[in-house]
This record gives sequence, C-alpha cells and structure tokens, in this order.
Amino acid sequence: MTSCPRPSSLSFPFSSRTGIALATVLGLCAGAAHADATLDRIKQRGKVAIGVVVGGGPFGSIDPATQQLVGWNPDLARDLAKQLGAEVELVQVQPSNRVQFLQSGKVDLLIASMEYNADRGEILGHAPTPFYRVGGTAAVQKTSGIAKWEDLRGKVVCASQGSSYVKPLQEQYGAQVRGFKSSAESLLALRGGNCVAAVHDATLIQPLLRNNAEWAAYAAPIRDEILPAPSVVWARKGEADTIAAVDKVVQQWHRSGWLIATEKRNGIEPPQPLLPELQARFKAP
Repeated sequence: MTSCPRPSSLSFPFSSRTGIALATVLGLCAGAAHADATLDRIKQRGKVAIGVVVGGGPFGSIDPATQQLVGWNPDLARDLAKQLGAEVELVQVQPSNRVQFLQSGKVDLLIASMEYNADRGEILGHAPTPFYRVGGTAAVQKTSGIAKWEDLRGKVVCASQGSSYVKPLQEQYGAQVRGFKSSAESLLALRGGNCVAAVHDATLIQPLLRNNAEWAAYAAPIRDEILPAPSVVWARKGEADTIAAVDKVVQQWHRSGWLIATEKRNGIEPPQPLLPELQARFKAP
C-alpha cells in the first residue's frame, strides 16, 4: 500500500509549486482512507458545527442590529457548510478553549484564527491547503518607545491564552507574558496600563487601530510580523474523509477567486498577497 506524508511533516507556508503538489497529494491520500465518523455524522444530520473566533473587526464580529455573526470567519464557515451540503451551526470559541471544543466534539471543525504550527499539527488534523496567512503584531502606545520586538525584553506583554505568539515572545524576546481568556480582555488590559503591548493577529490589530478613534493614541510600529503562518481549517486527528472534503472546498475557493472577493467584501486591508498567488497556482493546468 502506498504511504502518504503526514501533514505535520510539511514545510509551511506554501511558497512553491512543490508545496501545492504536496497539498494535493495529501488530499488524495485522505480521500482514499476509511470513512470517518465526523463526515458521516454531518451527512446524517445535515448540519456541521464550526467554531469561529469573533474578536471584532472584519474577521469576525457581532452585527449590533441583527446579533448575527458577520465577517471573514463566519463567511468562510457558512460557505464551507454550504459546499459540504449541510446547514451551519456557528459556535463562538476563544483562543483559550478552541482546541478543547474541537477535541471534545462540541464543534466538528474550526475556522478560528488558528494558524498552522508543528505542535498543533501533532494533536489535530487539518486541511493542508491554507486559506490565508497571518502573523502577529503588537499594539502599543505611540509614546512607548517600542520599535522592534527586542524592545519588549523584560516588559509585560498581554496576549490571549493559547496563542502561538506566547512562546517566541518569552523565549526569543524575553517578554513577561500575561495571558487572557480573549483578545478583548487583553486589549482592555493594554488600555488600562497593565502591559506595554498587546500582541495578537495583525488582522485584528491593524483594522482596530486604523478605524477606531478611541485607539488614536496607539500604533503598531513593529513592521515585521511575528510567526507568519498559514491559516487552515482544523479537524480532529485522523478524520481523513472530513479533511479531504474540506480541502477540496478550500482549493475551489482559491480556483474561483471566492476568497479574494470575500476579503474585498469585508474591507480587509491590506490584501493578503498569498490569495492571488494560490489562485494562479490552482487555476494553472
């Protein structure tokens, strides 16, 4: 029997044709595996529970008029369910509990601002084709004097519990990290003077600082992002059929340009350069 590469053995993000080819191989291998319980359950009940992070801004927020979840993460979750032939049940999760929700079966999949890294790849399954790429940045007061990651050494930094940014902040840059249940609590702590910086996805920080007058005294002066990594749809380990079905949808998102249109519709700026790159590669014969 032909053996297939493990997703965690790949080098992310996909920056070459070899990476895309490996993603395709993984999808084919997954499709050849034995059916898994999650995909069977989705088909039987006609519904898929997808965990989403809704931290405010264009990537996920609550519409005050309708109380509906809106933005990038909910949009992707709704269309993924549609392409799988099921209704969607959107479940709000936090960085501190999203893995637990997936492993315990409270959700079937995660589209939850949770980028790929090797540690996560060891305990969870994921669709190998990324749908975005995200790194972290730091929000600080404009008067803080912070200009580079090294300036955080010995200083208190706020972050979300379970964030992949905690380890490099502590080990590489010597920051004293305080973990909070949600990004909202972390940002409130920054505003309250409990830390000199709050480090979260650039896709959260940049729109917040750009579009909110109450954040006029804050900036994101560090130009390079910490741990830029591919955003993927997460599943439970070993759910090969589910992963294959999801990956087929993600590849079609790229092929059709749907992700680029969705990014534009949600007013996400600057545009992610990975999206046209992957669209071109998946459209290529």
